[in-house]
Amino acid sequence: MNERNNQHRKKGGRKPKLNPSTHRHVFRLNDEENTKLLSLYEASGMHNKAKFIISLLMEREIKVVKIDMQAMEYHTQLTKFYAIFRSVGVNYNQVVKILYRNFSEKKAAAYLFRLEKQTIEMAALCNKIIELTKLFESQYLSKEQ
Repeated sequence: MNERNNQHRKKGGRKPKLNPSTHRHVFRLNDEENTKLLSLYEASGMHNKAKFIISLLMEREIKVVKIDMQAMEYHTQLTKFYAIFRSVGVNYNQVVKILYRNFSEKKAAAYLFRLEKQTIEMAALCNKIIELTKLFESQYLSKEQ
């Protein structure tokens, strides 16, 4: 008789969900964070706190920032070099003023000729740095955008 009852017996309870939520995540909040979360929850008008938190996490776009340490190091070194380059320019102006003030026209011109040669070398170096920077930006920085 027991077998007969089992065959004709209907199962009670809820129908199983098609896609049940089986994964659980727990996080802790301090008093200030909890107050802020609850005020956002109340302002949203949703009736289920879990669905509200899921909507906060999943529906908003989350931006991931990757920091390339080599690019950062390159930028730092380039910035330092730029500061040195500016100080050289300031010193250049001071040297020219001192040369004309302390030396004769002929002697000052001779020193300025040497200084001009060094300036041409420095300008070539500056152009090379600009080329390397453009190459660096085209190979590494444009991929991230």
